[in-house]
Amino acid sequence: MTTAPPTRERPHGLRDFYEDPDVTVASGTPRSLRQARMLAEALGPATSGAQTVIDIGCGDGSAAATAAPILAGHRIIGVDWSHDALKRAHTHIPYVVRGELTDGGLPFQSGCADAVLFSEVVEHLVDPDAALDEIHRILRPGGHLMLSTPNLAAWYNRALLLAGVQPVFSEVSLRAIHGRPGQEVVGHLRLYTARALREFVAASGFEVVRLRGAPFHGVPRPMRPLDRLACRAPSMSSILLLHARRT
Repeated sequence: MTTAPPTRERPHGLRDFYEDPDVTVASGTPRSLRQARMLAEALGPATSGAQTVIDIGCGDGSAAATAAPILAGHRIIGVDWSHDALKRAHTHIPYVVRGELTDGGLPFQSGCADAVLFSEVVEHLVDPDAALDEIHRILRPGGHLMLSTPNLAAWYNRALLLAGVQPVFSEVSLRAIHGRPGQEVVGHLRLYTARALREFVAASGFEVVRLRGAPFHGVPRPMRPLDRLACRAPSMSSILLLHARRT
């Protein structure tokens, strides 16, 4: 296993890391589509009135742009604390707000949101418990949480661990990849299995409705059919898609 050298020296500290324009802030379209369809099914059509969907950690806004046609008529608000990400997101989302899950919380009133999109964010957080507390606060009772995150127990990670290789999605450094396949450093701090994610969300005041799987855009092309097949068993899929309601 060779170590991929960094393209250039990374900034020190998490805040500088996520403000670096070279750090990936977009995710794969298949995951975004599946998640948007789950949310559209939960919200129903907007014929009875637009509902407010807050996309926390919206990144460059590409996921919201993918979801917008499926959520037609509903109001999507993008939130991120990276100035660079918000500049890019504004080209995709009419409404963007700078906000943080910690240090005073998000700039929204309690119970103002009908749904929260929380896509590929929780794995980056130092304090995910506080983040879910804040999401619980801004959601109305019965409001929907759509959370996605990489799966520690993805089918290929099980094989890699047996071979003594660091699992895909896990990172030991913010400067370079060490001990695992891949070349992109994206700042993952925490990883979840399907069981751990269910228990974590339920313990934070949510009722888990369902858990589905999605493929990972970074899987090599010859292995993608197998990756799509693994989605039938979410506990082995590349990406976990969880739908929960605020209790």
